[in-house]
Amino acid sequence: MAEEIINRVANNKNLITIDLEDYYPEGDRVVFDIKDWLYEGFILREKEFRQQVSEHDWSQYQNAYVALHCSSDAIIPGWAYLLLTTKLTPFAKHVAVGSLKDLETMLFSDIIRTLDISAYQDKLLIIKGCANKPIPENAYIQLIQKLQPIAKSIMYGEACSSVPLFKRK
Repeated sequence: MAEEIINRVANNKNLITIDLEDYYPEGDRVVFDIKDWLYEGFILREKEFRQQVSEHDWSQYQNAYVALHCSSDAIIPGWAYLLLTTKLTPFAKHVAVGSLKDLETMLFSDIIRTLDISAYQDKLLIIKGCANKPIPENAYIQLIQKLQPIAKSIMYGEACSSVPLFKRK
C-alpha cells in the first residue's frame, strides 16, 4: 500500500495565509447615474438639478456603498458631486465618484491603509489569490507593498500551489 501523502506546506504552522476576502465590507453597492437628472442627458441645469436633489428619497441608500457616475459624455461640475454627497452622507457607508470597480478600489485602499500588520512581522506569508468576491487587483499591490518591509517571505496563491514573490535576504 502506498504511503499517505502529507502536505507539509499546508501544515506549516509558521505559514500565515492572508485572504483579502475576509476584509470585504458587506453591504449593497449602488451606482447613482447622474445622467438621469440632466436635461436631455447632457446638460446640468442647476435649478432643476437642485430640485431633483431636494425631492429624492436618500434613505434608500441606507448602509450602501454608492458610486456617483455619469454614463453620458456630459461635463459634470464638481459641486454637483459634492451636493449629492451631502445628501448621501447621513445614509451611505461610503460615497465615491466613479464606477463600481473604482468604488471597490477605494474601499480596499482604506482597509489596507488601516490594516494592523504587526502580527506578520518576520513571518512566512501567503496572499490568497482566489476570491468569490470582487477584490480589486490594486488591493493585492497595496497589500504586498505594506507587507514587504516586515515579512520574512511572501507567496501568492494557495499553500499547496503558491508562487514565491519575495524573500528577505
